[in-house]
Amino acid sequence: MKNNNRMIRINDEIKKELSEILRADMKDPRIGVITSVIKVDTTNDLKYCKVYISVLGSDEKKAEVMEVLKKASGYIRSLIANRINLRITPEFRFILDDSLEYSFKIDKIIKDINNREE
Repeated sequence: MKNNNRMIRINDEIKKELSEILRADMKDPRIGVITSVIKVDTTNDLKYCKVYISVLGSDEKKAEVMEVLKKASGYIRSLIANRINLRITPEFRFILDDSLEYSFKIDKIIKDINNREE
């Protein structure tokens, strides 16, 4: 249980710092305001970290942002190493997460149904 709480804290801290890096430190204009860190899942040995990213926009925009993040993963890793005091800084693997876009779509459908009923 103690180890689980530690991993939750580490994941939360990495998520917070990654969000700040994407918002402030990444100078690439292809990564815009519409890019969000949804979830971070780090392995117990801290070697690997899956980062779930949400990008609102077209499929081309999503692919472009994911390619930029993949190429910048070493730079992002070095920034995280400077900000978070961990023995091992994990390697990041960015995964596109469409759950936010899906929830917007479902919300729009529900609002359309409610408007038709009124």
